[in-house]
Amino acid sequence: MGITVRYREKRNRWVVTETYHGHRYQRTFAGNREGERQAREYAAKRQAELNEAAFQGEAMGRQPRRTFIEGLERWIDEYDVASQAKAIRPVARYMGDRVLLGMDSVDKAREMARDLRKQGRTQSTINNHLQVVKRVLNLAYREWGWLDRPLGDKIRKKMPKNERHVYLTIEQVSQLLQAIPDHSIVEKRVIALAALTGLRQGELLALDPQNVHGGRILLRPDQTKSGKARVVPVPEDARVWLEELPFATTYSRLRTVWEHARQAVGRPDLRFHDLRHSYASMLAQAGESMTTVRDLLGHSSLIVTSRYSHMFDAGLDDIGSRLPSLSGAFCDQTATTH
Repeated sequence: MGITVRYREKRNRWVVTETYHGHRYQRTFAGNREGERQAREYAAKRQAELNEAAFQGEAMGRQPRRTFIEGLERWIDEYDVASQAKAIRPVARYMGDRVLLGMDSVDKAREMARDLRKQGRTQSTINNHLQVVKRVLNLAYREWGWLDRPLGDKIRKKMPKNERHVYLTIEQVSQLLQAIPDHSIVEKRVIALAALTGLRQGELLALDPQNVHGGRILLRPDQTKSGKARVVPVPEDARVWLEELPFATTYSRLRTVWEHARQAVGRPDLRFHDLRHSYASMLAQAGESMTTVRDLLGHSSLIVTSRYSHMFDAGLDDIGSRLPSLSGAFCDQTATTH
């Protein structure tokens, strides 16, 4: 195990070579003086990290340091990660197999967010990637005992600006469902439940009979994006569909049916996630509070739910009209006494 820094004249590059557990890794820098400085700083940083890993390892009688990928693999093995499957693979590629589970993971996650931002990716996409890292770090501390301090909160997710929100009315949802043929009845019910419960696509496809309790859907911590259990009521006429769990369909088939339905109603812009936004809108129109919407959607805080705050403004004037009047306690201030 060691790290070397050398200059390759033919390529005019400074090369840092690291040998670790029988594997060889290299990173190159510009062949000028600045490149040499960066190469030697990088080599010193990596050597310090390796020394720290050795210090924390079995040689000192402590629990060995683990890599982020080890944590990611354990999460995948122990939990249902369907709701975050799209973000897991690119995060794994970016983090690589040498980033240690700890502050190294936090620093790498911040670097990943900056790179994604430079690539023009939306803040929602960036947040989804960061959530994967946060989830692994939180589990490593709270459940596995791999970390001696919480680090997930050190990764901040920015609120998306001008996030696209499309809200469908119940009539528009009905038109969408009517465009789905009877031979796709399973997919039709999944889409209907998305609008009636606000569950994500991955959460719906991961449901099993044990998730149903007294006409409600109870999501286990391993089935949610936030890692927290969630209870969601189901309208009475839709509860019979839950007797068919797990739904006999796939992501691919559901996607195909969804695309055909949105084309049939002349709305190719619709996304499956719009059904979740529509559910929030229906709750607000039904008079539910923002805290109730937060709990039903499984948001981590009211800050996340605040993206729907404009939908709760409609009832504010009605509240004012229901308050008692105190105008009778005031005399006419313009009157004069003689």
